[in-house]
Amino acid sequence: MSTVVQNFDVWKKFLGQRVEQAEKLGISQDTISELAYEIGDFLDEKVDPANHSNRALKELWGVADEDERHTIARLMVKLAKSNV
Repeated sequence: MSTVVQNFDVWKKFLGQRVEQAEKLGISQDTISELAYEIGDFLDEKVDPANHSNRALKELWGVADEDERHTIARLMVKLAKSNV
């Protein structure tokens, strides 16, 4: 996992592939977005950003309220889907 989060392009592709898999399994967009939110919280707490892109996301996450974090999570899902 640490290799995946070090390179932002690899991270987006990795997320996009996971989103595609989830959709094929019939998982709803709301559930996928909620999982993205939980992953964002986990990464915020446990992973030190390895590059400028991840650092920017961490800083945005850090200043966002809960609703804004959900928006960030939904946008990351949308971004990931566009990178598969």
